[in-house]
Amino acid sequence: MSKVQIIEQDGKAVFAVVPIDLWNRIKDAAEEAEDLADVERFDREDDGFRVPHAVVTAKMEGASSVRAWREYRGLTQDQLAEATKISKPYLSQIERGERDGTTETMRKLAAALQVPMDLLVQ
Repeated sequence: MSKVQIIEQDGKAVFAVVPIDLWNRIKDAAEEAEDLADVERFDREDDGFRVPHAVVTAKMEGASSVRAWREYRGLTQDQLAEATKISKPYLSQIERGERDGTTETMRKLAAALQVPMDLLVQ
């Protein structure tokens, strides 16, 4: 074991001075333990849902979330409007950002697009 110097104050240990190589090993071990705990937490909390690269790219290029997901799912506006029982003009306005969908409309769109609703209203 490396030599550790204990500094006392009023008869109590208040500091431990350790050689740098020992400190680096302790620091690395602590960081690794934190990383492992993060991975375990991510695994526990993972719902399995992933946002595809094509959707991210479309959004970065300015597409609305609804349009990005609709195109990713391979649906036309007509098909999505029919599936959600909303008019095509209303859907088009939502996709262009001219109108906000009601909570109920966004719920229907999320269900039809098979995505969590919060991904459509960002």
